[in-house]
Amino acid sequence: MQVLARFRVPLGFAFAAVAFWFARPTMSSLLLGLIAALAGEGLRIWAAGHLEKGREVTRSGPYRFVRHPLYLGSSLMGLGFVVAAQSAVVAVVVVIYLGATLVAAMRTEEAALDARFAGEYAAYREGRAVPSDRPFSVARVLANREPRAVAGLAVAWAILYWRCLTLG
Repeated sequence: MQVLARFRVPLGFAFAAVAFWFARPTMSSLLLGLIAALAGEGLRIWAAGHLEKGREVTRSGPYRFVRHPLYLGSSLMGLGFVVAAQSAVVAVVVVIYLGATLVAAMRTEEAALDARFAGEYAAYREGRAVPSDRPFSVARVLANREPRAVAGLAVAWAILYWRCLTLG
């Protein structure tokens, strides 16, 4: 699990190459998919603005409602990509990639949090932890390198747009 979690980004590039090859986007599918992808990225930005990786069990922002909002956001972005690509092959590729890598990442991270914040993380996981009211911080968004995900989304949509133009 740890190896899969650690190499999820490089694996993502390989899976993306296959997905782009089989993508058959149209202008309307690009727009519909972009709506879902932007919702996912918005959730990721909100989460990144609250996350203090390795320093605490974050309980503010979207972490009040869901344990893994970054991965939920990534899943919404994947859904958007599938909608935009209009391909059953792409849907299978995205489900396999996200299913395997996100489950591995969640299990790995939860084990690390259990070890580092034993009682506190267990209380959070079980819904017994008191949420916190820490405000959103752009500095945390930047520290958590979320602009890379924004750039990735922009590049993905540029490639899908190019595919749309060249296939049409």
